[in-house]
Amino acid sequence: MSTLLEKTKIHWTEVKDVLSVPRTEQEYDRVVSLLNELIDTVGEDESHPLADLMETLVVFIEIYDQIHYPLPTVAGAEVLSYLMHEHGLKQTDLRHEIGTQGVVSEILNGKRALNVRQIQALAERFQVSPATFL
Repeated sequence: MSTLLEKTKIHWTEVKDVLSVPRTEQEYDRVVSLLNELIDTVGEDESHPLADLMETLVVFIEIYDQIHYPLPTVAGAEVLSYLMHEHGLKQTDLRHEIGTQGVVSEILNGKRALNVRQIQALAERFQVSPATFL
């Protein structure tokens, strides 16, 4: 066994509650609580000695969420419709990002797909990842 693994084995019982992917709701809550403490302590200081631990806990929480609360697959047109509703927009309000009201209507009705330029423009307007519309 390598030296690094030997050292890890010696200290594992002390750190396993912090460095394990949560498998139950109780473990998940514990990791979220630890992350909240770290956020209060580390903040945005990437040079803080515990910054990497904070990032690791975020990954553990994401893994748990993906397994236990998978997001449904939603078409780009559905996302666009939702965002329009949330922002109180009409089809004509998206003329700069998509084009005419007719083109917006075709996209919302599934008769036309969003192109790369439109996706990029919508992502910028709504401050979301372009992947949101894929």
